Amino acid sequence: MGRLFGTDGVRGVANRELTADLALALAAAAAQHLASPDKPGRHVAVIGRDPRASGEMLEAAVIAGLASQGVDALRVGILPTPAVAYLTGAYDADFGVMISASHNPMPDNGIKIFGPGGHKLDDGTEDRIEELVAAGPGLRPVGAAIGRVIDAEDAADRYLRHVGKASTLRLDGLTVVVDCAHGAASAAAPRAYRAAGARVIEINAEPNGLNINDNCGSTHLDSLREAVLTHRADLGLAHDGDADRCLALDAEGELVDGDAILVVLALAMQEAGELNANTVVTTVMSNLGLHLAMREAGVEVRTTGVGDRYVLEELRAGEFSLGGEQSGHIVMPALGSTGDGIVTGLRLMTRMVQTGSRLADLASKMRPMPQVLINVEVADKATAAAAPSVQTAVNQAEAELGDTGRILLRPSGTEPMIRVMVEAPEEDIAQRVATQVADAVSDQR
Repeated sequence: MGRLFGTDGVRGVANRELTADLALALAAAAAQHLASPDKPGRHVAVIGRDPRASGEMLEAAVIAGLASQGVDALRVGILPTPAVAYLTGAYDADFGVMISASHNPMPDNGIKIFGPGGHKLDDGTEDRIEELVAAGPGLRPVGAAIGRVIDAEDAADRYLRHVGKASTLRLDGLTVVVDCAHGAASAAAPRAYRAAGARVIEINAEPNGLNINDNCGSTHLDSLREAVLTHRADLGLAHDGDADRCLALDAEGELVDGDAILVVLALAMQEAGELNANTVVTTVMSNLGLHLAMREAGVEVRTTGVGDRYVLEELRAGEFSLGGEQSGHIVMPALGSTGDGIVTGLRLMTRMVQTGSRLADLASKMRPMPQVLINVEVADKATAAAAPSVQTAVNQAEAELGDTGRILLRPSGTEPMIRVMVEAPEEDIAQRVATQVADAVSDQR
């Protein structure tokens, strides 16, 4: 059996790679490992999902796996991934399970597991759960020791009270269009923004199980842009299927991505004395413009591998207070144990009200460098990246770019390809340099 866990849980086409059998076995293994034997009383796991149709099947399988190991399933229904993370801690559960494939298309689904307190699992814990899946369930409890199913009727209200703390000022007078991606944000996001005082126009907020992420949400911004311009809104916010991401559009419909959002929030937190160690955490794929903006403000930038789990690990290790990714995963540990798109939206609008500034003006503190990404298919990722001709091409590119740009070669975590990313002051320079290096990589096929 290959490794089950990827960078963000277990994912696959529902009922093909991610079957009900696998979901049951995975939940049972998680229960065996994460249900603390030292905890008095019954063991409990929080379980939530996004609205895709296969979530119904997988939820039933996960609940069966939990109950088969004597763990009560506290079902919170359709809520964002960060809600499940928060509620795992709020209910003092042994662990939490979220059924979602985030921004992936509807046929896919996934299972994310949160440990005690709603924290993502480390590699060692994931490895142990995989070993237990392979070993099988062992001796199961019977009678009264079998787990039960409980519906947490106050879950949404609890979560919304929690995210409401992100808005420290009333947002009256702001008009926001929110694209809910026909996903887990469809009920929660409009409620949260209205509770804070904003005038909310929601779009793509009618999930039917089949339309999640379908030409909408954080990966398809055209409908949001049209709505922002039509309604003359102050901004637009786009969530993905499980609402742990947030991208923004300003009043002119221009993109404010995760890098720009990080700059806006970092400057706000620095001003308020809330930016621990005067440091922001981001990934190696962040735009050079973020680094330049932070350097100008005297803020240190720590970089990690690609994936919000690595950002989270660095935040926890250094006790930093802000991190995120270009894709819109923004993490503020004081407000949650994982990225929360709704919290991000509230903090962004709070900064607009606090400063009396348009989003475009706040985002202008970061001047993004033209960025070109070329994916090159290869037979062997390690060999191709280390080839002398490739290293020569990279060295030549670095010499040409100097301090004005950068180049990054990154093996894909899931596909047989090398990603060549180049940033430069001009688009044509970035394209030319990236093509030269990509050609060198391509010669290794």
